[in-house]
Amino acid sequence: MAEAVGRMLDQPGLWWQAVGMFVEHFADWPAAWAGSIGDDVAERRLVHAVGSAAANVGANALFAASRALEESLRQDPASHSAPGLAPLRDALRAAFARAWGAAHLAVMKNAAAGRVAS
Repeated sequence: MAEAVGRMLDQPGLWWQAVGMFVEHFADWPAAWAGSIGDDVAERRLVHAVGSAAANVGANALFAASRALEESLRQDPASHSAPGLAPLRDALRAAFARAWGAAHLAVMKNAAAGRVAS
C-alpha cells in the first residue's frame, strides 16, 4: 500500500479516491469479462484495464494475474479457447475477488468511520 500511496504523491487521500473508484468502476467487471471471453481483443482490453487499475491501488497479485493472462492472449490472438488459459483465468478470477472484496470492505469501513477521501 505504501508504494501505491507513493505513486499518489504520498497523499493517502488520493489513494483512497483511487480505491473508491476501483471499487465503483470494477463492480461489474467479472460479468463484463466473462462476456468478453471468445473475443480476444475485448478480453485483452478488459484484462488490461483491471490490471492497470490494480497497479494504481497496489493490488499486486491482481496486477500479476492480469499481466499473465494478457500476455498469453497477446502471444496467440486465437487462443481464447486454449486449454492453458483456464488456469490463468481462474487465477485472475480469484485475485480479482480477493482484491475487489478487500477494497470494497476497506472503503465501506472508511466511510462508516466518517473518513471521506479528500
